[in-house]
Amino acid sequence: MLSLLFFIAFAPWCIYSQERLLVGMTLVRNATAHGSVCLDGSLPAYHLHRGFGAGANNWILQFEGGGWCNDVASCLERAKTRRGSTRFMSKLEVFSGILSNNASLNPDFYNWNRVKQRYCDGASFSGGSKFDNGTSLLYFRGQKIWEAIIHDLLPKGLASAHKALLSGCSAGGLATFLHCDNFTKMLPSNSSVKCLSDAGFFLDERDISLNYTMRSFYDDLVAVQGIEQNLNQNCTRSINNPKLCFFPQCALKYITTPYFILNSAYDVYQINFLALIVYRFNTIHSVVQFHHSLVPPSADLHGHWNRCKLNPAACNANQINVLQGLRHDMLAALNSFYKNSRRGGMFINSCFAHCQSESQDTWFAVDSPRIHNKTIAEAVGDWYFSRRVTKEIDCPYPCDITCHNLIPSPQV
Repeated sequence: MLSLLFFIAFAPWCIYSQERLLVGMTLVRNATAHGSVCLDGSLPAYHLHRGFGAGANNWILQFEGGGWCNDVASCLERAKTRRGSTRFMSKLEVFSGILSNNASLNPDFYNWNRVKQRYCDGASFSGGSKFDNGTSLLYFRGQKIWEAIIHDLLPKGLASAHKALLSGCSAGGLATFLHCDNFTKMLPSNSSVKCLSDAGFFLDERDISLNYTMRSFYDDLVAVQGIEQNLNQNCTRSINNPKLCFFPQCALKYITTPYFILNSAYDVYQINFLALIVYRFNTIHSVVQFHHSLVPPSADLHGHWNRCKLNPAACNANQINVLQGLRHDMLAALNSFYKNSRRGGMFINSCFAHCQSESQDTWFAVDSPRIHNKTIAEAVGDWYFSRRVTKEIDCPYPCDITCHNLIPSPQV
């Protein structure tokens, strides 16, 4: 009887611990010698969970997201947090969604080698400079961090990968646009290499005051972190403002590796549902001085959008038209890719969400979001393994009843 009570008392914890895959951190020990360090000078890191069986020679590398810092002041603040230093990061990370090792939760990639690259440079793994005024010191070394992690993984089996997928969420999703072809060049020529961006298709879009808030933010980011030298040269040579090549819509047409774009047409970060969150480092996708791209506080001084930001059902007709305009512009920016990319894939749904591949609920579950009755995991798998053409575009809001409208709390 006592043993039965013990089992009943602890069974839920045991089940939970078995289903929750926690993966330890690996520091790149030789990174300092090459200047491959986080904002504060700490070592870069990743989490690796080994593949097995038929997936033992296949790899997923996932860029962690977490916004950007675009000036010295915000980067100094960021350097004191887990977004700018591995000293403050959790040493164990939960692997779920596309990183799960459970075949019933991640049917196509569960037995691959799965890597989460920790984000500590504030520039989507692309910076290439340093700030030192004698008092403060910041390392903008995102490009070197990316290279250091890859070179640490190559002798661990990545150098002989049969199949590989470079993915990322949010700022990490944007990083896949910046590093996709470079990743392909680092692997054997006979490897099947593809890339996936989740919630990384940030638009060069006017806000409701007709200002290019996002462009201004990125201009400062590229300048302060020395990013331009690391952007796609075919892109930078082809336009008058090379900094625009940081935008996925500019970089995409120069990427030759097969690419999949997963995004909400009503991405909550681009719409600015986090207007009240400026310095919030304790949430999964927190940012520093978040670029309020569509509805920045400066464009909504009287708070007319506050209710709409928290609940799309509370948006008035004019606000809905603005949101539909964002969807229209996103689809317009993707039109050429949709029509002309033979090896590309898309899943553009109408959910108010941000980052859908890392969460089990949205990646692959009984009630996961669907387009044409296909989950995100099924769409990505069909595309990667060339089972069928996968270019799914959802109907406009509010038609999709499968959505998980994941609007973060505005509480600071």
